[in-house]
Amino acid sequence: MTATRSLRIAVVGAGHMGRLHASKLAALRDAGPGVTLAGVADLDAARAEAVGREFGAAAATDFRELLAHADAAIVAVPTVVHFEVVREVLAAGLDVLIEKPIAATLAEAEALLAQAQRDGRVVQVGHLEWFNAALRAMAPLIRRPRFVEAHRMGPYPGRATDVDIVRDLMIHDLDIVQRLVGEEPESVEAIGVPVLSTQVDIANARLRFPSGCVANFTASRVSPKPMRKIRFFQADGYFSIDFLEKSAVILRRRIEAGGAPKIDVEPIRFDPEDALAAQLADFLEAVRERRVQDEGAAAALRALRTALRVVAAMPPLDELQ
Repeated sequence: MTATRSLRIAVVGAGHMGRLHASKLAALRDAGPGVTLAGVADLDAARAEAVGREFGAAAATDFRELLAHADAAIVAVPTVVHFEVVREVLAAGLDVLIEKPIAATLAEAEALLAQAQRDGRVVQVGHLEWFNAALRAMAPLIRRPRFVEAHRMGPYPGRATDVDIVRDLMIHDLDIVQRLVGEEPESVEAIGVPVLSTQVDIANARLRFPSGCVANFTASRVSPKPMRKIRFFQADGYFSIDFLEKSAVILRRRIEAGGAPKIDVEPIRFDPEDALAAQLADFLEAVRERRVQDEGAAAALRALRTALRVVAAMPPLDELQ
């Protein structure tokens, strides 16, 4: 692969996220040289053909047929088959962007990263919220938070229920908090209940970090209204991010001489950004620059480790009766 030739990117999985990735790649292709959509693969032939036809790309039911014609792949298949698919993508000499979580188990995730390091391949994981413009604007201001409150809730999607709500949704906030706090928790308490699937659909976790920070996480895929908010409380203020609204505000205490304390509300100004496009741009840059030691992949491994600790901390359902 030379610096001047277009990067050929295959999309493995033509479901909701796979189609979105194909759309972004097709837009980049149509905007000028640099990126080519090498094809779309899905076990459902009709779905693969529909997405391929929509974005002018080859379609296949066996993703292996696309690998010889691609430089990198985006893997957006169910989590339970991440390991077997990504392993073959890496073995074929391709770089890869994996939709979160990195894998179903910690052993599988560690094996994939070891394989990528051994073969000099780029691996990134699609923790999309890290590219949310509101978080990017706020992150430099977060210093030694003492308490964090995260809510990520929404209606039942009818997809991505091959894993529990912790690895499906809560893992986004686990990743964010661990990156900003800079450490993994020393203790985990959790509760979870299945509602509409055989997996846990609503969960709450309380994590305590070695620095003393305490974080409370709530995630649900059976709530009537969507909510994706995270709030950081630290010595110099209260920092709130709304991922859906792409908004962020800081609340600080102000004391005037002779008066009662007041709260100043300071909106954070930033340019709105397409998080998926920003994530894709970062991946393409990593591929071109051969950024094989990507911190995001290591952070994704840590997020999965904590997510599995949260699941393990949940008492069995028969103990709740």
